[in-house]
Amino acid sequence: MIRNAIVATHVAALVAAALQIRGAAQSDAAPYKDRALSAERRAEDLLGRMSLDEKIGQMTQADSGSLPSPAPVGELFLGSVLSGGDSEPPDLSARGWATMVSAFQKQALATRLGIPILYGIDAVHGHNNVRGATVFPHNIGLGCTRNPKLVEEAGRVTAAEIAATGMHWNFAPCIAVPLDERWGRTYEGFGESPELAVLLGPPAIRGLQGGNMSEPGRVLATAKHFVGDGGTKGGVDRGDTAGDEKALRAIHLEGYKAAIKAGAGSIMVSFNSWNGEKMHGHKRLLTDVLRGELGFQGLLVSDWNGIDELPGDRDADVAQAINAGIDMVMAPDSYREVIASLEKNVAAGRVPMARIDESVRRILVTKFRLGLFERPFGEPSLLPRVGSPDHRAVARQAVRESQVLLVNKNRALPLATTLTNLVVGGKGADDLGLQCGGWTISWQGSSGRITEGTTVLQAIRKALPSASVTHSPTGEVASGAQAAVIIIGEQPYAEFKGDRTELSLAPEDVQAVKNAKKAGVPVIVVLFSGRPLILEPILADVDALIAAWLPGTEGDGIADVLFGTFNPTGRLSVTWPRSMADVPINVGPAGQKPTGALFEYGFGLSYPR
Repeated sequence: MIRNAIVATHVAALVAAALQIRGAAQSDAAPYKDRALSAERRAEDLLGRMSLDEKIGQMTQADSGSLPSPAPVGELFLGSVLSGGDSEPPDLSARGWATMVSAFQKQALATRLGIPILYGIDAVHGHNNVRGATVFPHNIGLGCTRNPKLVEEAGRVTAAEIAATGMHWNFAPCIAVPLDERWGRTYEGFGESPELAVLLGPPAIRGLQGGNMSEPGRVLATAKHFVGDGGTKGGVDRGDTAGDEKALRAIHLEGYKAAIKAGAGSIMVSFNSWNGEKMHGHKRLLTDVLRGELGFQGLLVSDWNGIDELPGDRDADVAQAINAGIDMVMAPDSYREVIASLEKNVAAGRVPMARIDESVRRILVTKFRLGLFERPFGEPSLLPRVGSPDHRAVARQAVRESQVLLVNKNRALPLATTLTNLVVGGKGADDLGLQCGGWTISWQGSSGRITEGTTVLQAIRKALPSASVTHSPTGEVASGAQAAVIIIGEQPYAEFKGDRTELSLAPEDVQAVKNAKKAGVPVIVVLFSGRPLILEPILADVDALIAAWLPGTEGDGIADVLFGTFNPTGRLSVTWPRSMADVPINVGPAGQKPTGALFEYGFGLSYPR
């Protein structure tokens, strides 16, 4: 009996010890690490464990080019890092980008709570800062397709290539409604009508995010820029959008209603003002309308140093922006100052702790929904897919469908594939940088062989393998040529550096067309531009004219249209002015057509069948 009692006591002690160990293990397994729990439950648990420094760090986003090393990510508990248009690793390949991003992420994971960073990028027409990535037409061209399925597929391809490089957050799509062709961001919008933003913004978001953002190859989308960025007076970037609230809602707000319904996980605030009040501090629109009325529950991020647009000193700007409803401050090179200012504002009671917790909760929920705690380094298995043939095939189709045939005299197009002697001229014929436009490898873009792709000259030579295809940058046509294809257009630009008061063709472009005309052969002009340009100087000299916009890396899509492999279906997403006296010019409510149009909104020719 004594022996049995001793054994029983020993067993009981062992069971008690086991239960104690088990309980301790369970207490160490924090709920926020339990993937079986909801994102909201995990976020609430993690929020309760965070210090004020950790919370404020989560609300701050720094630029990779302004960080001296990855170390400040851990030191400051940064919630996000972005690479602006000119912030890149030494190796611009997809693998080079992935290596850099991984170094920042490792610093975040080494912190006390191991909260991963959100890594953001402006992949506005494909993963455009990566050499060798698939580059799509800019949105103004996609607007001419009127094809939601194609736009969604472009988003899916872009998301996969972003995820391959370890990034999780795309600052796209831009659902601005550009109302003045002089604006340097005109090409970032799908077109001049809110109907196009409603039609194409949601599929762009679904393509990026998928049905579940935690699925491999999906990323967080950003509807931007809230709100009224396309309506500024004179098309001045970051300017003032004047008008009553009815007009603001009817033109600029409709795209956001659709984006929120489509599940947009984040929205970026705009630089512009509305009737003199800067959007980054506009509490009524950012909180009462966007949150309250429209029901947006996602992450609201400022634009690049956007809070500096507010009147007042740094402390006042930070307080106003956070109290207005901004969750994450994009402070590319002022991240330390913003953190210090926000700490000071909280200590002084100018920013309530409840407001801090509200923003941090949204940031954490977003990270849990993205699956970052389980897969913080993206999808390296997707690296071989960056710029792959199947991805480029999607872009080629987008190029085909975005082309708008504006002029076709005497059936100059399609060109016969039996041609034996063809001149391909103009400055854009063999210039991939010009073909892609701004936001390609660098912020403003540049001319030359800046990435991998097919120029129009290369595409035409592939289409006519047995013909003599002569390259003539000046448009001069030698004897014996049967036709001339002249590619002209704007030099690359982005944002405010692209604002223009005149939309005239470059003198060398006009001369190239006239040089070709002297030869007496059919002259086909392909125009690369981010907006309509004034065509009067060349109209009498062209037999056919295609608005190719900024088509990206797949020049084969242009050749497909030129040779009739694809019958053009593109229809203008903007109204084309006849002269500068007609600018700005836009389709009115219910499709009302303005006077002074050279080509109306929705215009586009096809080949006779």
